Amino acid sequence: MHKIPVTVVTGFLGAGKTTLIRHLLQNNRGRRIAVLVNEFGEVGIDGELLRSCQICDETDEPDRNILELSNGCLCCTVQEEFLPTMQQLMQRRDRLDCIVIETSGLALPKPLVKAFRWPEICTQATVDGVVTVVDCEALANGQVVGALEALEAQRRADESIEHETPIEELFEDQLACADMVLLAKGDRVDASSQRRVIQWLEGQIKSGVKVIPCQQGEISPEILLGFNASVEDNLGSRPSHHDDEEEHDHDDDIQSFCLALDRVFDPAELVARLEALVKQQEIYRIKGFVDIPGKAMRLAIQGVGQRFDSFYDRPWRATDRRQTQLVFIGRNLDRERIAASVS
Repeated sequence: MHKIPVTVVTGFLGAGKTTLIRHLLQNNRGRRIAVLVNEFGEVGIDGELLRSCQICDETDEPDRNILELSNGCLCCTVQEEFLPTMQQLMQRRDRLDCIVIETSGLALPKPLVKAFRWPEICTQATVDGVVTVVDCEALANGQVVGALEALEAQRRADESIEHETPIEELFEDQLACADMVLLAKGDRVDASSQRRVIQWLEGQIKSGVKVIPCQQGEISPEILLGFNASVEDNLGSRPSHHDDEEEHDHDDDIQSFCLALDRVFDPAELVARLEALVKQQEIYRIKGFVDIPGKAMRLAIQGVGQRFDSFYDRPWRATDRRQTQLVFIGRNLDRERIAASVS
C-alpha cells in the first residue's frame, strides 16, 4: 500500500495554525483528513475548536478523526504518545487520504519529522511537507511572536540561557524546516510593512520555499497539501540549532494550566481583566471558551499578548457543562493570583 502523506503545521502560539486547519477541514474537497492536535495545556481547547467546524460530525466516528496529545509538546512526548497514536491511525489507513499534525507553539519540528524514520512508521507514512505559519503583525513590530516582550528582555539580560529560552532559535528552526511559509495576520499591517516582512523572510528560508500571505486560514488545499517532499529522507537540507543534541527539554518555567469557572461573563469585561493580567504576568497565550449570559452559543476566545479575538463557535449542547474554561500559557505563572483576578 502507498504511504499516507502527513502535513506538519508548525508555528508559534497564536500564529494561526488552528484557524488554518479549521479552514482546511471545512474546505476539504472530498479529502478524508485525520487531524492530530498537539495541545500544550490541560484541556483540549484547540481540539474543541477543530471539532466545532462540524465537518467531523458527518462521519461515523466523529471523535476519532481528531486525536490530541495533551501531555506537552510533540517533540518531548513523541515516544510516549506519538507512536501509539500513529499506529492507531494506520489501522484506519484505508479510510484516510492524508494526516495533518498541528504541533504545539513550543515544538521543534525536526524531532517530529525524524520519528517518521522509525521502522514502525516509515513503511506506512511519510512527511509530505512542513508548513510554518508566522505572524506578520508581530514581525512588522520586530518580534517573532506578539507575546514575548518580557521573555526577550529576560533572554537578552541572561547570557547563560540556552535552548530552553532562545525563541529566535526556535523560529529559525521552524523556518529552516519549512516547505512553505504562510504569512498570517497581514491584514493588520499596511502594504509596505507586509512587503518588508516578506522580503526579510525570503532572506531567512532556503531557495525555493515560498512565502504566501494567508488571511483567516483561507488557502486552497491544493496549495497546502501535496508537496511530495518525503521530508524525513531529506533532513540534511533542513539545518537545526540542535542537530548535535540527542534530545532537548523546554524551559521548566514555561507552564500552562486551565481555569474552570461556573459563572458567566460579559465579553468586554472579561477581556479587560485578561488584558490587565497580561501586563502583570508573563502570559504568552490565553485561549478557551466562555459562557455568555443569555447566549445559546459558547464564545471561543484567544489572546496573544494584548491582542484578543473571539467568535461564537457552536451552540452549547445538552451534554455540555456550561462553564467558562480558560487555558493560560506563560512563564512562572501565579495561578492563585490569576484565578482571583478573573473570578
